[in-house]
Amino acid sequence: METAAQLWKKIQSPDFKSANDMNLVESVKKIALASETPCTVSFGTSGFRGEIGTEFTLRTVEVIASAIIRMYREADADLLAALGVSGFEELQERGIVLGHDNRLLGDEFCMAVAQVFAKAGVKKIYYGGEMATPEFSAAIEMLKAACSINMTPSHNPSNYAGIKFNPVDGGPAGPEITSVITRLSNEMMKDFQREDLESVEVKKIDSVAIYNEFLHKQGTIQFARIQKLLDEGRLTLVCDHVHGATRGRPNAILGNPQCLLCLRTEDDPLFGGIAPEPSSKNLEGVKRILDQSKSWYRLGCIFDPDGDRVRFYDGSREIDMNRFGAIAFHYMVTWRKEKGVVAKSVATSNFVNVIANKLGVPVMETPVGFKNFRPWLSRAANPKGLIAFEESDGISGLNNTLEKDAQFGLLLALEIMATTGKNLGEYLDDLYKEFGKFYPSRAGFEVDKSLVGAPLAAQVMAVADKAKAGAQVKVGDKEKTVRELLTVDGVKIIFEDDSWMLIRPSGTEPKVRIYTECREETEKDAMFEAAKSLFFNK
Repeated sequence: METAAQLWKKIQSPDFKSANDMNLVESVKKIALASETPCTVSFGTSGFRGEIGTEFTLRTVEVIASAIIRMYREADADLLAALGVSGFEELQERGIVLGHDNRLLGDEFCMAVAQVFAKAGVKKIYYGGEMATPEFSAAIEMLKAACSINMTPSHNPSNYAGIKFNPVDGGPAGPEITSVITRLSNEMMKDFQREDLESVEVKKIDSVAIYNEFLHKQGTIQFARIQKLLDEGRLTLVCDHVHGATRGRPNAILGNPQCLLCLRTEDDPLFGGIAPEPSSKNLEGVKRILDQSKSWYRLGCIFDPDGDRVRFYDGSREIDMNRFGAIAFHYMVTWRKEKGVVAKSVATSNFVNVIANKLGVPVMETPVGFKNFRPWLSRAANPKGLIAFEESDGISGLNNTLEKDAQFGLLLALEIMATTGKNLGEYLDDLYKEFGKFYPSRAGFEVDKSLVGAPLAAQVMAVADKAKAGAQVKVGDKEKTVRELLTVDGVKIIFEDDSWMLIRPSGTEPKVRIYTECREETEKDAMFEAAKSLFFNK
């Protein structure tokens, strides 16, 4: 009998064309539902991800759900504070929000979680079916639930499934929570005995309506301005859903405007064989339509399967989050006159730093991971985060969810256009004229396998000794002076001309990640080679 991994290899081959080959998919599903094979769980901020039928099976889901129940039962005061509840009894009373993206077996995996929680005495189990990530955060708040579980591996390929856990504030679980889930899951994995659990009656919710109500309650997005833009009839709006959980969302939130074209909305858990991420290649369908459009206003976007990442195109150029985050922040301060700070990850473009410094607004630069924006996105935050974003196309902002929210990004883009009368590219050109251009890029290289983990991290940190403030670093034929050194996540070297390089170790692979940003596009390769040289020439 073929394994799930072998079946997936066939499914993902170029020869997978015939409808009869769907039998291979059904075989994978049967393995995932019946397998008793234990696996190792590593539950990080983005949850646990694994291949369907190999690591990610119904048994694995039941183990993780049971571990989460045990976590609540055994939690000490510090862990309860992180979870945002007084004890296990509060979880039982307030309940949980469940849902999934468009992957295989999403409904079956969710029902398994529902059964485990119901057996533990959890009285309210809210089920939204296919849901986008920000809808979980909104539903927790609006329904006053204790937590959520989202069945998604985000933008991973179709052979993956995943499970994310959010505590009571709706934000990504921090390491104080995920480390416990990891430990308990692995403790229970080997000897876990599955039971014949009774079917559970869940309370079905309209997660889109709840999210829409949440947005209007929070008041950050100015819907009246967007509606005026839609009513003018001068906009072409194209949204590529890549078959994911954002399907139908723009239509519902914007009231089915005539200007809206939606791509890849069909059911397809295999994503047409592509890697389902907001990439330049995947934007091609959006570009073809907008390149031919004669509309005055043009906006296109592509979402990832769980709706927490978004990338834009305005009919003239692609606008990734490095650039859109800067646009959004500048808009919030100069047009909306909002007061607060901007938060960004250390690997994200410093374009926004230069803008913020001129506007006199503090920049909160954090380690990579959206959970690190919690201090500025929480309801009690002071100062408030106007915009929080990261280079991997995630964004949230003032009074919005603590999770990445692609739908918030789209709505804010429309509001910017409605308010300023400019397409995003025109706004970006204005910023370039005032602050200059920035050219971000990222790459990496492999190192010896023995270096994974602490040894690799130590080698990366050794770079800091050679790049202290005032030191000279050779980049191509130039000698650059180090202005500032950040070590919050790897080693980020910022030069006097505002160019920079970040050297980060991979936590799971024998790889070093290199992020660079230049003021001259021709300098990209030289910056990468200089960073690589700093790592190897100890």
